[in-house]
Amino acid sequence: MDSMLLLHLMSFLCPEKIRAIYIDHQLQSMSSEWGDFVAQQCQLLNISYVIQKVNVQQGNLENQARNARYQAYQQHLHPDEILVLAHHQQDQAETLLLRLLSGAGVSGLSAMRYLDHRDQLSIWRPLLNVSREQICQWVSELNITYIDDPTNLDTHYDRAWCRNELWNILQSRYPKMQQALARTSYLMQDAQEILDEVYEQDLQFCGDQNQLDLLKLGELSRSRQRQLLSGWMKGLDGYRPAFEMVERLQNEVIYSKQDRQAALYWNGYYYVRYQKILYRLTKEQYLAETNAPSMQEYSICCQLHQKLDVASGSFQIETSEVGLSGALLGKKLQLKLRQGGEKLHLFGRVGTWPLKKAIQEAQIFPWMRHTIQILSIDNVMLGVLTPKGFWLAESPYCEVGGWQPKLRSD
Repeated sequence: MDSMLLLHLMSFLCPEKIRAIYIDHQLQSMSSEWGDFVAQQCQLLNISYVIQKVNVQQGNLENQARNARYQAYQQHLHPDEILVLAHHQQDQAETLLLRLLSGAGVSGLSAMRYLDHRDQLSIWRPLLNVSREQICQWVSELNITYIDDPTNLDTHYDRAWCRNELWNILQSRYPKMQQALARTSYLMQDAQEILDEVYEQDLQFCGDQNQLDLLKLGELSRSRQRQLLSGWMKGLDGYRPAFEMVERLQNEVIYSKQDRQAALYWNGYYYVRYQKILYRLTKEQYLAETNAPSMQEYSICCQLHQKLDVASGSFQIETSEVGLSGALLGKKLQLKLRQGGEKLHLFGRVGTWPLKKAIQEAQIFPWMRHTIQILSIDNVMLGVLTPKGFWLAESPYCEVGGWQPKLRSD
């Protein structure tokens, strides 16, 4: 009913400037016939339309249907277009009530916005302050035909249960409950805007979208720490993590013992602490060592200005004040992954020291150490290729005006 009213209102307000899209979730046996009904109404109103079938994934049916619906919207919307939805005041109040019962914070209790910009979508909900009773009256006066979805009466679904079971009980006690809940959502939107401003300030102070300085984080109050971590974990996703997940990040990673390589996985990312910094890594980054191809040792030949792509990065062979002998250019050199226990005698430094210690001092991330390779010839170490650059080793092959692999900045 509300969607058909919106269709007629928009045809009056913006003739020849609108398009309609009907999302067929294929969850009802009659859904394709409903699509035919929408097509007929659009033809009568001279509105172009799209009938889009979607496949709803397994899981929470309401959430998965919503995800499929918005993905379909994005396929058809142009950059200069606005998606207009028919949510009304009772929808808003129900949303706030359901989120309150699920333990949502300020962001969740903000519910739906009259104007919303997210996921590359611009959304307008012109009926958000209109009551369901007003919508019924308009539909009757305008003689608009519509179809009732039977799932609106199926109390197996949370929203249908709220509307058909809980709503009447609460409204009998609080007649103005709908308006009060809607007003609360607007107050929460104001509060969320203030929190967003504080979040941006705290994020700029503590780091960026990929890492946070834990010493600076510790200077914030506990509540601001939780808000920052919650927003930081949310990233570009539509929803913040549960309160319990933020607590797990604090207890299992941030406050874990210094010698532990603790990590928390949530929503496609690993959260890892290293050297007083908290990092957010993609699954591919964190599991790179596990998924890396097995190449223990192989030969390479180097020429000046040659590009050299190896596990630890992209290098270029260039001349250097001090470097490897020109006699090694064009010869077969061996590259092998470090095995552990190697000793390194850096050029210009007295004595050898464990390669492991050099890696730690250079603060090479643990999840990138598997890319480190040793360059050698006839079992003589020439240097080490690392994500931080090439480390020249003391050897008979060092000379003034030699060459070195230089890490490319790109």
